[in-house]
Amino acid sequence: MRRFLKFLLKSAGWKIDEFVPQGVKKCVVVMGPHTSNWDFIIGKITFANYGVTGKFLIKKELFFFPMGYLLKKMGGIPVDRKINNNLTEFAAKLFEENETLFLVFTPEGTRKYNDKWKKGFYYIAQKAEVPIYIAYIDYKKKIGGFERLFEPTGNVDKDIIEIKNILSQYQGRFPEQGIRPVQ
Repeated sequence: MRRFLKFLLKSAGWKIDEFVPQGVKKCVVVMGPHTSNWDFIIGKITFANYGVTGKFLIKKELFFFPMGYLLKKMGGIPVDRKINNNLTEFAAKLFEENETLFLVFTPEGTRKYNDKWKKGFYYIAQKAEVPIYIAYIDYKKKIGGFERLFEPTGNVDKDIIEIKNILSQYQGRFPEQGIRPVQ
């Protein structure tokens, strides 16, 4: 199946970054820029090529038949946003309960430009004591994959700026909606 998916990407002119997090079983993945629904499809194929199942948190209202079945098969984890639950604790517990978990976040929280990122991914990585990996998609060069390991300093705002600046070098499908560098 991996070969077939890689063939699909190659047929469309896409490449997969050769960097693969070696020996990593659990991590938070920060993915960007997120400007199109196609990002998810290309990302899922890329992760499958690496032999990684990326999981993602999604509102439980979308888990109705048959959509719920498909979302779970694709790595969706339902979250009830109506009750006051501590998402950081919930996600940290997921890391405790799973031998392998790549939990993927698009901190922009939307496919439009947003300079105010959600910081939950950062707090989840800290609480679960797992590394943060930066992953990207670049429509201009038609390549995607893992960019690098990011070591948090504990200064959330400074670290978010650094992650934004790393991801701002990549172009989304709709560049005007992508991540902009921060000075």
